[in-house]
Amino acid sequence: MSTPALTVLHALNGLLMVAMPLALALFLARRFGLSWRLFWIGAATFVLSQALHIPANLGLNWLFTSGGVPAPGGAWRIPFFAALAGLSAGLFEEGARYAVYRWWARDARSWSRALLLGCGHGGAESILLGLLALYSLFSLASLRGADLGSLVPAEQLAAAQAQIDAYWSMPGFQALLGAVERALSIPVQIGLSVLVLQTFTRRQIRWLFLAIAWHAAIDAVIAGYLAQVWQGRAWAPYALEGAVAVATAISLAIIWLLRTPEPRPAPVPTAAPGPLPAFQPREVTETAETLEETRYHD
Repeated sequence: MSTPALTVLHALNGLLMVAMPLALALFLARRFGLSWRLFWIGAATFVLSQALHIPANLGLNWLFTSGGVPAPGGAWRIPFFAALAGLSAGLFEEGARYAVYRWWARDARSWSRALLLGCGHGGAESILLGLLALYSLFSLASLRGADLGSLVPAEQLAAAQAQIDAYWSMPGFQALLGAVERALSIPVQIGLSVLVLQTFTRRQIRWLFLAIAWHAAIDAVIAGYLAQVWQGRAWAPYALEGAVAVATAISLAIIWLLRTPEPRPAPVPTAAPGPLPAFQPREVTETAETLEETRYHD
């Protein structure tokens, strides 16, 4: 594929990642008559969760690499770290979602509001990755034909050149995989939002644990285990997206099965009717005319 065409696809990939969650949020807000406030709260939930999640992961990584905590070796190494990464993601993201439901979005107690919150959570991730993809496009476009020797240390020169060559030689459809993955991941985040909502509408904490377990399983199996085992194989990106699609299908089923009727708006109070006026008898003077009016006519 020519470089201009590939450039267009890379740009389209980033733009779709930004536009898709915004378009979905617009649809949900109009469909259910909701405020965009819930979308932005969901977006803030993702950012806040990562503000804790990323440092925690860096701390765990330091503990294992420094030898402070022993790690399993051999065949158990990949499953162990995949499970640990998945559990970390589930705890921090679903914990943040629970906290926001409880202390911030306390009015979000309906199915439609959970959809918009989840759209904001997954949408923030999609938008940030889309902006990063656009930044990478502009950066790598500026490096094409440049003298990397003056920009990159000598020991990193070969790796940097290989990265640039791979970026500009990938198949066109592979350039759009980022947008495909975000389109599949946003419903997963919405499904998790609906699961955590049940903690409050059903008053059962087990729904939070179920959301943590489901999130951890997705990240552990797909982003952790399969991504490591299939790494470097030509078909790996497409197989991973297929695995994400399976998680998306299950999440859509969760969303549908937990769908509940929207609460009816409270009736507008009306003023109570006042007492009827007391009956006041009318005095009638008997005359020839009034007697004639009361006469029965056959």
